Amino acid sequence: MGEQKPAGKPFEISKQEVRDAWLKVKANKGAPGVDEQSIEDFEADLKGNLYRIWNRMSSGSYFPPPVKAVEIPKAHGAGTRILGVPTVADRVAQTVAAARLEKVVEPEFHADSYGYRPGRSALDAVGKCRERCWRHDWVIDLDIQKFFDSVPWDLIVKAVEANTTDAWVILYVKRWLAAPLQMPDGSIAPRDRGTPQGSAVSPVLANLFLHYAFDMWMARKFPAVPFERYVDDAVVHCRSQRQARMVAQAIGERMGQVGLRLHPDKTRIVYCQDGTRRGSHEHTSFTYLGFTFRARGMRTRHGKVFTGFGPAISKDALKKISAEVRSWRLHQHTGYTIGELARWINPIVRGWMQYYGAFYRSELYPLLKRINGYLVRWLRKKYKRLKTFAKAHAAWGRLTSQYPATFAHWRWEPAHWR
Repeated sequence: MGEQKPAGKPFEISKQEVRDAWLKVKANKGAPGVDEQSIEDFEADLKGNLYRIWNRMSSGSYFPPPVKAVEIPKAHGAGTRILGVPTVADRVAQTVAAARLEKVVEPEFHADSYGYRPGRSALDAVGKCRERCWRHDWVIDLDIQKFFDSVPWDLIVKAVEANTTDAWVILYVKRWLAAPLQMPDGSIAPRDRGTPQGSAVSPVLANLFLHYAFDMWMARKFPAVPFERYVDDAVVHCRSQRQARMVAQAIGERMGQVGLRLHPDKTRIVYCQDGTRRGSHEHTSFTYLGFTFRARGMRTRHGKVFTGFGPAISKDALKKISAEVRSWRLHQHTGYTIGELARWINPIVRGWMQYYGAFYRSELYPLLKRINGYLVRWLRKKYKRLKTFAKAHAAWGRLTSQYPATFAHWRWEPAHWR
């Protein structure tokens, strides 16, 4: 797989681009698609598989297979959504096109677009939102109804055509958009709009569409009104309730112009009520990227207590990860050593701490104590000599003091378990 360009092929796609795309797909792992081929299966004939992708893409004869539809829980709360899982080979092909397109469009994207962009994260969006809530009294909590299911293909293609001269990128984007879904019962569902969540090319297509449909439109129409957008999740900050109503109405009309619709129940105007903003309104809190923003007790760096407006893990997100902790049934895994338990749960818990603990981390403490409670039950079931409360309590104290780095959450909650 060298750097050579395709000889006698209509499209210039290097073999190195295909190999680089494979490395990204492998790093991201992921489940098999409709062909049930895993990452490991694909890698068993890596040279042949990558050659076939390169040969077909560079000759214009690559046609994507159906996308496997899988129902999964929503990332930060209650409910489920349909995830589209392409085959491993199709993920590689999509990543080749996405990388080529991203080189062109990434420098053009708006500074307040955060989703699936290098050097930007959901926490960056939440942090910026927190800062702006301090300076702006009103928020429009936007919810675009079924964005990934309803975004119009013609406008996506138009946006792609405006940003690349690579005919093959445009050709394959059209084919990926039109690829049908294979439903869980095996039936094939044709599509006439939308781009499946889960495909490698969908994030850049979604960002590119909303760059024109929302970001640049806001910059032209309301240049003094700041916002944060993480793909289809957006928050807009306003100085007054009157301005918020006007901007919300204009955004609703704009979404209609581009074939989308704001959710009538989930899109709300929110008052950022706190210790100094003491007015009243129907809505005084909102949830963004798994964090609920509302009035909370806070401390200044000098220790003074005040009521501020800020984010902490949402009830739905906390309920979801609490259910996962219960599903572990840690106390029943008495065949594990404590080191094996730590290697199992530490990566998961550390991820929760890094994300949800970035703001108002004390909201996570009850959950971390609950994990400790399960670990104490594990001790008492595994070691008969620790069956009594007093002996288990003493052993727990010795364990947390002598080996404080065993579990990731002991950095915050080492001793408490009840």
